[in-house]
Amino acid sequence: MTIITIAAAGIATVLLAVQLKGLKGEYAAYMVMAAGAFIFFYGTGKLKDILEALERIQGYIKVNSVYLVTLLKMVGITYVAEFASGICKDAGYGSLGNQIEIFGKLSILGISMPILLALFGTLETFLG
Repeated sequence: MTIITIAAAGIATVLLAVQLKGLKGEYAAYMVMAAGAFIFFYGTGKLKDILEALERIQGYIKVNSVYLVTLLKMVGITYVAEFASGICKDAGYGSLGNQIEIFGKLSILGISMPILLALFGTLETFLG
């Protein structure tokens, strides 16, 4: 599937959910959550392509694999946090969605600290 197919499925789901919202609001929410889960798991299927590209990049330039793994973790945290936050906001729990986003940002900051410290160590070696 391409982005066009996924976008069309998303729009069709939203249009159906709008029609159902007046009759059975909870069914509309379930339908949107199911479509979101489908798109989420389809997106995680693309990880194979991303991993292969990262391995090729690592073959071209000598990059410590720790950095690439950390980058992949950061992307994963962002993806999961945005997905969960969007579901919470769509269900009417925006404050919970915001808290998930904040936790995701803090998690990314925590994961990136060793890389930031390594960068400062490298700068200290060149400057000092």
